[in-house]
Amino acid sequence: MVERSDRAPLLDWEEVPSAEKPGGGAAPPAAKDRLSSPSNSRAPAGCSAPGFGWSSGPGGPTPSRAVSNADGCSAPPATSSTPAAGGRDEALRPDDEEHHSDAGSREVTLEERMVKWEEKDQIVSVFVVTFNTRSGNMLEWCLPKDMDLEGVEFKAIASGSHRVTTDFIYFRKGCYFGLACFANMPVESTVERGARMKSVGILSPSYTLLYRYMSFLEHQVRLQLQSPGHYSPLEAFYEDKRALLPPSGDGVVTACPANAWGAAINHSMHPEMKITHPAGCMSQFIRFFGEQIMVLWKLALLRRRILIFSPPPVGVVCYRVYCCCCLANISIPGIGVAVPEFRPFFYVNVADISALENELSYVACTTEKIFEEKKDLYDVYVDNQNVKTCRDGLKPLLRLSTADREKYRKLTEQRQMLLYSQEENGDCVSSEEDLFILFFLEQNNRIFQTLSEVAGSSDPTLTQESVRAMGLDPHGDRLFLLHLLEVYGYDTLLVSEQLCCS
Repeated sequence: MVERSDRAPLLDWEEVPSAEKPGGGAAPPAAKDRLSSPSNSRAPAGCSAPGFGWSSGPGGPTPSRAVSNADGCSAPPATSSTPAAGGRDEALRPDDEEHHSDAGSREVTLEERMVKWEEKDQIVSVFVVTFNTRSGNMLEWCLPKDMDLEGVEFKAIASGSHRVTTDFIYFRKGCYFGLACFANMPVESTVERGARMKSVGILSPSYTLLYRYMSFLEHQVRLQLQSPGHYSPLEAFYEDKRALLPPSGDGVVTACPANAWGAAINHSMHPEMKITHPAGCMSQFIRFFGEQIMVLWKLALLRRRILIFSPPPVGVVCYRVYCCCCLANISIPGIGVAVPEFRPFFYVNVADISALENELSYVACTTEKIFEEKKDLYDVYVDNQNVKTCRDGLKPLLRLSTADREKYRKLTEQRQMLLYSQEENGDCVSSEEDLFILFFLEQNNRIFQTLSEVAGSSDPTLTQESVRAMGLDPHGDRLFLLHLLEVYGYDTLLVSEQLCCS
């Protein structure tokens, strides 16, 4: 079984000490492949799981959902080709998008333009945050200089980070997503009280490509600790990767060209490509929660506000936020368009309280225990492996039904079969990530396909048979089903009285 790295390869603008350059600086083939094609071997041959991501335009985050093709597979993720000459991944200028040379010059389609747009680098800011023993967290340096980064110093260095040596943090800042790498280095300095702590981060309208720069940020934060004030690699990085403003010139960086969402739907990336994670992120997530994963699945599908508490390090908890979002994937066209958007906020702190107060649906993580007392901010609070709620209407959903246990048994069984296939046959194409994401995607599609069929029939009544066809327990999942009908607007469906006494 091939072991994949959980870090992106070192990039061109990174200053690497000679001892760290393997083979005289030549990147290993696998690293080059990873850089040019983030999907690599992640998607199963012939089919990739539809997914979703959040990109932010002037009106805030906008969902993109994959739509299945006739054969039941979504279009595979578009990936860039080999890096351009000189090693620089140049962003395509608007006037270069209209035509390209193949057998001859022809106008590119909207889908092709969307693919090219997706490959662009969209870094809107790069910054360095430091911990000052007198003033606390401080923004030390940033580009552009006029960027509003108020509060980013408390996101890039999470509360309690002094207890860990290194960490990485995904977060949201306004309509942007951020990734910051933190490091804590012991120093012989009474002024710094024996420790120097810094974080180097970036902001982008979308988190889909942030994983590319994990290794760069890790190296840069080490450089900042060893040689504070050395910003030239960060300046070069920003000049190379900064987002292009739209032709309208209104100063707003849009995450998607106008009228291109149709193309975006067909080019939705495989969910696990949306955020970097160590190999086995989803399987570790499910093993960590065990059967409780079925409770989280239902709550995610109901678009509840889920807050995950954990002390640092934050990175692994950001992965749990991402994995929760993956549980709610649906690929049937038209389903879920009227429900609240299930937004990944990633890491949040007390400064985000006002923003969370206005959210109808989200999943986030925090290191600040005070959030547990703010019961009006969340529907579900996850502390370690303990999933709890103060909402009386949701408490019965925390109990596993017979169908939940059966689904978890099937999931575990499928995983064992996959591991056996990988060990015996050397199957490196299929992955646990594909298996888990497809498992929940198919379960969700099964539910909504059945609901749509019953709603369109001459007798729109849910019976024990139709509920079992969804893979649910007619008795144990009755309350979940009623919540589902309410959230997704199936108000014309009737529920058979048999479901309350089966």
